[in-house]
Amino acid sequence: MLAEVLIFVPSIARFRLDYLQARLEKAQIASLALEAGGVVGADLERELLANAGVFNVVLRRDEVRQLALSSPIPEPVAATYDLRMAGPFDLIRDALDVLWTPKDPVIRVIGQPVQQAGLLIEVTLRQGPLRGEMLDYGLRILLLSALISVITAAMLFFAVRRLMVVPIRRVVRHMQAYAAAPEDARLVITPNARVRELRDAEQALGQMQTELIAAFRQKERLAQLGGAVAKIAHDLRNILTSAQLFADRIEQSADPGVARAAPKLLNSITRAVNLCESTLAFGKAEEHPPRLTRFALRPLLEEVAEAEGLSRETDPACLIDAPAGMMIRADAEQLHRVLSNLVRNARQAIEATGQPGTIELSGGEGEQDWWIRVGDTGPGLPPKAREHLFMAFQGSARKGGSGLGLAIAAELVRGHGGRLDLVRSDAEGTEFMLHLPRSGGIDAGEDSPAGADHPA
Repeated sequence: MLAEVLIFVPSIARFRLDYLQARLEKAQIASLALEAGGVVGADLERELLANAGVFNVVLRRDEVRQLALSSPIPEPVAATYDLRMAGPFDLIRDALDVLWTPKDPVIRVIGQPVQQAGLLIEVTLRQGPLRGEMLDYGLRILLLSALISVITAAMLFFAVRRLMVVPIRRVVRHMQAYAAAPEDARLVITPNARVRELRDAEQALGQMQTELIAAFRQKERLAQLGGAVAKIAHDLRNILTSAQLFADRIEQSADPGVARAAPKLLNSITRAVNLCESTLAFGKAEEHPPRLTRFALRPLLEEVAEAEGLSRETDPACLIDAPAGMMIRADAEQLHRVLSNLVRNARQAIEATGQPGTIELSGGEGEQDWWIRVGDTGPGLPPKAREHLFMAFQGSARKGGSGLGLAIAAELVRGHGGRLDLVRSDAEGTEFMLHLPRSGGIDAGEDSPAGADHPA
């Protein structure tokens, strides 16, 4: 549309200028009969004016204004246009004014005579014929522009279809086919788009498909391996449980050598049983969604400490700092498992040093979340454990550990929409911070009945 305006408006202004200049030239030619000194009759004068399309012609030579040809003017002159001093914007304005004026007024036009034939030439004429010619010319321009627009639109349509739509449809077909059979490597797209951006998209899609195929294969192998490990762990747990019963009896033997070896044997079997149970727990398809209920935090912290055999008087000592009336919204059972794991790790770390220590449990609330802090005065985590802290089988901080506890704890916290962070771990101790969101989901801010399932 902008191109049409930039083409049409100057064209129609130029057409008006050419039309008026043609009338001036015809009027000047008609007045040459008088310049030759001939006698022009009334009939001939009317014929000359009719052929020029004007009512009268005025020539100015040597500062003398001379009425060359004349006839009665049917009405007063409505406007005067001097073409000698009109600029481009003036011509455009006057042309648009002619188009928007449906009347047929008499106008005066002043111009420069051709061939230096005088100072100026002035004619009067009707504006109606000019407007009719301009409308006819504008209609032809519009029809031509419409034809060019149709051809351009068709070319753009086929160009966009060829360069954009067809490649995009190809990408969509590949995505649909790959979604139906993501393990089939033959369905990986081969980039061939001519447009650079689409080719980049095809390359990214192909790379993603290749990586996903490898991930699916690895996942399938790991799933098969996990199934085998779960079966082995299940059978091994049964065997070790029986061995643990015999080890308990051996521990009661009166033989001093057996009495010294029995605790070590019992501890080894206990660690093996715990590893099997942790592996079986981690190998489950998924944890059940949190059953969100509102409950007091402090009793839960006290219950966790009591379950681990800790209090203010024990070694290590356990200190609890949480408002008595503070209520939180979470799955009490899963949160108990998370805190028990953190407290057990802290107790074992302190006991491994042979020195007295302290475990601190505290809680509070902010505008966005509830927080629970678990800190201890143990020796801190080794660098290797900090690098893979929440990764299964890799984040164990003690000898004989499976590394599953923190991985499961972090997963349970994420199921609540929260996070479990390691705040610090150095020679002065270790501190974990657990954050639980105060709101989230479609039931945010409402109390859930006990036992009701809610997605995290």
